[in-house]
Amino acid sequence: MQGQSADPAARPRRTRRPGGHTVRLRHRPQPPPSLSHLPHPICREEPAVPPVEADADTRTPTPSAVSGLLDRIGDWGPVATSAGVFRLVPVRIDRDLPLVGRWMNDPAVAAFWELSGPEPVTERHLRRKLADGRSIPCLGLLEGRPMSYWEVYRADLDPLARHYPARPHDTGIHLLIGGVGDRGRGLGGPLLRGVTELLLDRRSACARVVAEPDLRNIPSIATFLSAGFRLSAELALPTKRAALMVRDRVLSDVS
Repeated sequence: MQGQSADPAARPRRTRRPGGHTVRLRHRPQPPPSLSHLPHPICREEPAVPPVEADADTRTPTPSAVSGLLDRIGDWGPVATSAGVFRLVPVRIDRDLPLVGRWMNDPAVAAFWELSGPEPVTERHLRRKLADGRSIPCLGLLEGRPMSYWEVYRADLDPLARHYPARPHDTGIHLLIGGVGDRGRGLGGPLLRGVTELLLDRRSACARVVAEPDLRNIPSIATFLSAGFRLSAELALPTKRAALMVRDRVLSDVS
């Protein structure tokens, strides 16, 4: 649903409440804008994905998954959404690389993420994220089934902060809906809204959630709008022209 980092060096050369309780949302769902006029990419079918054990996934050996920079994202727990119970689980390369690599090679995904190719391309990207601590790559589990990929990052510590008036603890989100069968079902908006509410609930110091989808990626921008984000500005980043999407805590508190 969204692609590149604002930092070209972070991309391949080839081109507290800690707890396990469920957060229940207090918003009124808003229907996403109609995208019926947009072409739908033709994507190949994917094999079935086995369920992931959430309890095992939260016990990752990587330092970044328990980093204080993002308030122990592995311990955030589940959130109830209109699509079902959803949970973010930090990526483990030994287990998750084949799945994430397959998603990155889908033409509809590769057009924006630019991580297509053999598995080492995706592996290098994931290892950089896991070693850094400012950005945590995660699988998104819907009712225990991995069906999306997320990157939650400290936007105020990211190169993106050079391109907009960042505030302390601004937190950014990248995401993609992985499986072809999960696209076109209206899942992106409810899941994004749920993760945003979860993030603001677990990160008390964070007043804003931001995102910077490619301006060409109209479905992604529409999904952020449907999840309560606003279009704040257009950014000229080194790798793309982006829409700066912002979700304020004050809007979350009264929604």
